[in-house]
Amino acid sequence: MPIDRTGEDRPLLFVGWIDALPVPAALIRPLARGNFSLHASNTAFDRLGLIPAGVKAPLELRRAIERAAQHPDDTQEFSCRLGDGPAARDLRGSIGPLSGEYGDESLFLLTLIDRTQEMMTERNLRRELVSDSLTGLPNRAGFEELVEQRARGDEPADHAILLLDLARFSRINEHIGPLAGDELIITVARRLKSSLRSGDILARSGGDEFAISTRVTGGRADVREMARRIRGCFDHPFRIGDLKVSVDCALGCAIQPVNEGETANQIRHAQIALKRAKQTDRIEIYEPEAAMLSDNRFGLETALRSAIEEDRLTLAFQPLIELSTGKVAGFEALARWDNGEGQAISPTEFIPVAEDSGLIVPLGQWVIGKAAEVIADWDRINGGTPVDCYFSLNVSTIQLVRDDVAAVVREALQRNRIGGERLMIELTESAIIGDPDLALSVLSELKALDARVAMDDFGTGYSNLAYLQRLPIDVLKIDRSFVDHMVEDRDKAAIVRTIQSLAEVMGMKTTAEGVETADQARLLSALGCDFGQGYLFAHPMGCEAAFDYWRQSLVRPII
Repeated sequence: MPIDRTGEDRPLLFVGWIDALPVPAALIRPLARGNFSLHASNTAFDRLGLIPAGVKAPLELRRAIERAAQHPDDTQEFSCRLGDGPAARDLRGSIGPLSGEYGDESLFLLTLIDRTQEMMTERNLRRELVSDSLTGLPNRAGFEELVEQRARGDEPADHAILLLDLARFSRINEHIGPLAGDELIITVARRLKSSLRSGDILARSGGDEFAISTRVTGGRADVREMARRIRGCFDHPFRIGDLKVSVDCALGCAIQPVNEGETANQIRHAQIALKRAKQTDRIEIYEPEAAMLSDNRFGLETALRSAIEEDRLTLAFQPLIELSTGKVAGFEALARWDNGEGQAISPTEFIPVAEDSGLIVPLGQWVIGKAAEVIADWDRINGGTPVDCYFSLNVSTIQLVRDDVAAVVREALQRNRIGGERLMIELTESAIIGDPDLALSVLSELKALDARVAMDDFGTGYSNLAYLQRLPIDVLKIDRSFVDHMVEDRDKAAIVRTIQSLAEVMGMKTTAEGVETADQARLLSALGCDFGQGYLFAHPMGCEAAFDYWRQSLVRPII
């Protein structure tokens, strides 16, 4: 074995045991400035090529040797990297004193453990955690890390975070297939990358969402100019195999001032702007007022969830009047919410929040169950004789898609022991025509329960008459926009007449919404409209008032 290559005096001791160690090991004597002399080493240590003295020794090793010389009774731990490039080795080392029985207390045992494979695995895992496997770009976590590193850099400056969401990507992906969809994402990433400036950061922050961080020198004008350049990447179709795919995007931005705010908050601000951009189809820059509105909506969402779970909502009932007889045919049941402080929350506030958050599903379930419970109570109050009216209930598009509406109705009917004819389910025209196959399946199940079905807001969308003929719909509800001023406006009256004729041909009834004057009621009756609903007859009322209203209508017709 090599013995004291430095030429210094060496103790006469047997060190053959060092060859038996399973890891690189050496007996060293510390010198000045972290250098060392090598007294003995094993073959594994020799293969590392560590030079006993000089600048090529890893800095971490030299510092550990200095500490060992200063504190000879302690063991020093360290990690270092030996060499450069692909041949570099990651090592974990330990320097400990030898006991006096070996004859020289100035010698230290240096052992090294090769952690190259372990560190490579760790780096690969780290890379996977912060990278998108499809595009190779940073993912959301990697983007936040890079932006934070930039914010701590030597050149402080304002930064902008831009979030980009591909429009209709899920639908495009369904038609071209997932492999072609992945190729589209990769192509979009390449085109975006080519449009950015040196130093800009591009990441794929979600399935069809990209994030960009860029330095800003000209404030909002600079951000808008860059956003327009990025959006210009989508001016031309993307070629995917033999296909040419046109894709658009929504773009939301937030400016991050120097040393102000956390990156996660700035991303949240950009998300708020992106949400607005999806609605306005414009490039949107974050405004604090929008964040305040978003926070208010989140608070409203939390309170609404509690109200649904704790059964603190109520139903209001607006009568549906048979225009030919003036009798009450039924009531539309409407969800109402009091925040517990005597303040009513308008449905125009909490219904959109429910739809955005997905709470519309449990809210719709609550309405169906509560309405069935109320009408069963009315039967008991009426001496056990079923009340001769029905409740009409709104089901949103989201509930139609995400929930088993027929199962919810079936359970409510069975629990309250009432027939399906006591309930009418209202679906919007867009919900029915948007996915006619799903609508046909759901409506067929409802009809099997003897429930009736109404198409709400008829005439405001793009109805397909062929689908309309296939669907088992009982009632078309004429939107209030056609009823308003129909007495003075011949065109509106003509539209109502056309809808009425269409309903008669298809064997459906009609209900006119928004009836506010007696002239409107008379004209609707003359045109053959079956039912009317509006403030002319009554505003939405509580449960007890609605029951009294129905009983009074038996004695004296409403009109």
